Parts: sequence; C-alpha cells; structure tokens
Amino acid sequence: MKENIIISLGGSLVTPNEIDTSFLKVFKKSLSKYLPDNRFFIFVGGGKICRNYQAALREFGADNTERDLMGIEVSRLNATVVKQLFADTAFSEVVTNPTKKVSTSKNIIVAGGWKPGWSTDYCAVVLAKNMGIKTIVNLTNIDYVYEKDPKKFPKAKAFKEIDWKNFRKLVGEKWSPGLSVPFDPRASRMAEILKITVAMINGKHLDRLENFLRQREFIGTLIHD
Repeated sequence: MKENIIISLGGSLVTPNEIDTSFLKVFKKSLSKYLPDNRFFIFVGGGKICRNYQAALREFGADNTERDLMGIEVSRLNATVVKQLFADTAFSEVVTNPTKKVSTSKNIIVAGGWKPGWSTDYCAVVLAKNMGIKTIVNLTNIDYVYEKDPKKFPKAKAFKEIDWKNFRKLVGEKWSPGLSVPFDPRASRMAEILKITVAMINGKHLDRLENFLRQREFIGTLIHD
C-alpha cells in the first residue's frame, strides 16, 4: 500500500523573488527517491510575490476578498510550474477543489488555491480529511516553530515537538490574506480535531525532508495531538 503524504510547499521557496528553478529541480530529485512507495499531494502557496501583490491591492483600496483572489491566482500559477516540473509523473490537472476526490494512478498530485477565505494550509487539511490522510509536511523557510519571531527575538525558544493546544496559543485564532505564520490558525484548529500530524521543515534543506520520509530524526518541528 502506498502511503499518501501531503506537502504544503511554501510559495516563498518556489518564488522567493523570482521562480527558483534550481530549488525545484532538487525538490523533484528528493521526492522522486520515494516514488512509487509514496503518493505526494503537493499544495503550493503564493509566497512573498503574492504578499507584494496583496499589499499593492490593499494600498489601492482592495478588500479581503479581492486580495484573497489575488493570492489564489498566484498560488495556481506556482502550482502550474510545479506540475510541469514533475511532467508525466504528475496528475494532468492542478487540483483547485480539495473537497473533491482525486482518482488517479499518478504518484504526484499538485494543488493550488481554492476560494476566498481559505489559505493553502487550510486547503491541505481539507484534502487530508477528504482523502483520509494523517500526515502533512509543511515546507517553509524557518528551521523550527519558535515561541516568538526569531528575526525579532534571536533568543526565542525553538520547539522540536509541540502539541496542537500549545501551538494554537502561539499562532492565535484569526487569519487574514497574506498572514505569515508557521501554519494557518484555522487550519491548525481543524488539524487538531482530525488528529493530523504536521511536520514543519525548512525546505531549503531537503535532506531534512528526506530524513523525515525515512522516519529518521530530522531537524524541524513535529506538531501532533
């Protein structure tokens, strides 16, 4: 039996300033080692470029829905690039509705933004519920979950492991378009209810992802019930 794993791929890794094709090639090489024993559902975020667009829209009076629609478009653009990266290994379409069952023999399924009001983290949890998946890997640009922003507080405590109750205290309850937190507050609440495990891993160090997939000790944070 193949193990289904969801990867929430941060847009900041795909397009930090421009599309990082070098990173994407290494990402493909890393995942390809674990096919066909695993099937990966890859949700692709919008990242910094998305937030830049959203900030410009806000400056010109756009409301949350309009800014969210922009985020969805950028997410889907990034997802299209990732789908092409895996070529024939990937399902032929970018999934844009995580509530629908995906029926395919392909081992890579790429997804983008769904609809206003929901982040890609939330969509990943919705898909996990829909497909009965209990593991989400959140590839981001930080090494751990910290008690405070480590850029502002260099001595902030890092967590190698944390339960959902305490994690949700760190990220709060509210979400808005472009919010930059390790995992969306609403997605966190739903993941806690569904007893989903989330591994937070710095995607700039894909050896850490590989260690996790091999069930070895890895650098990152494990969030669970």
